Amino acid sequence: MTTPAIREAVPADVPTIARFVRALAEYERLAHEARGTEADFHAALFGTPRRAGCLIAEVDGAAAGMALYHWTFSTFLAKHGRWLEDLWVEPAYRRRGIARALFARLAADTLAEGGGRLAWSVLDWNAPAIATYDAMGAEALKEWITRRLAGDALATLAKEAA
Repeated sequence: MTTPAIREAVPADVPTIARFVRALAEYERLAHEARGTEADFHAALFGTPRRAGCLIAEVDGAAAGMALYHWTFSTFLAKHGRWLEDLWVEPAYRRRGIARALFARLAADTLAEGGGRLAWSVLDWNAPAIATYDAMGAEALKEWITRRLAGDALATLAKEAA
């Protein structure tokens, strides 16, 4: 088995990143929510200010997966961290340690920056991913419930600030 090479994404990776995100959305049965364009990803990853980062996993020079993240801040730790927004490994490359290699690099980069936490969410039905995370020693935060404001609800609430 070839060890994956993990590197930071470059602007030329944007079409691959957009394709991976669409594939993930299909897998998660959320394709109807995947509206980001290549221009959107380019602006987020390489614009000023930079809003997110992305690691690319390559096997024999081919893009095999990615980890798209953004930065967070923990008031309890008084340190920043990273939130893994999307992790994708192409089906042909699964079960080769690529996801673990991406997580290892994210963990190393987080610590190298002085960060204190790497976090993410996973759909409750995604048993293969949950098993991978459990095997890495990830802690399930069962007492926390994620909430989100988006679309019309976000716009309606924002009007109260005017």
